[in-house]
Amino acid sequence: MLADLTLAIFHHVVVFAIFAVYAIRVSFVRPGLQGDATARLARFDAAYGGLALLALVVGFARVFLGLKGWEYYGGYWVFWAKVTSFAVVGLLSIKPTLEFRKWRKVSQSISASEIAQVQPWMRAEGAFLLLILVFAAMMARGIGY
Repeated sequence: MLADLTLAIFHHVVVFAIFAVYAIRVSFVRPGLQGDATARLARFDAAYGGLALLALVVGFARVFLGLKGWEYYGGYWVFWAKVTSFAVVGLLSIKPTLEFRKWRKVSQSISASEIAQVQPWMRAEGAFLLLILVFAAMMARGIGY
């Protein structure tokens, strides 16, 4: 039971960190972005990816090592909807990540049009991040099981 609680706490901390880093990334991506800020954005983006990987590892550790186990999660459509939403966030983050890496090498200010091309991807990421929370709340209450 202690391992299950520890995994749950760690999972929640990592997810909160993902949302914090997501918010930081969003705050950086605005007209006038340049210089050292592009390098910081790239570092936060790398942290975002690392935290996502950690959330995935800890989440699946909860599935296989937690109290409910695979028998509970394996056939639960809400769990799979949550996993799918997580995968969609990962796919949506590819375009911004590639742009951030490219911007890191640019010395002048990033153009408004380049910023505008990335922002919809980031808004979509945010929407699916929120959807993950909806599915998590549903899972916690056994809704749809």
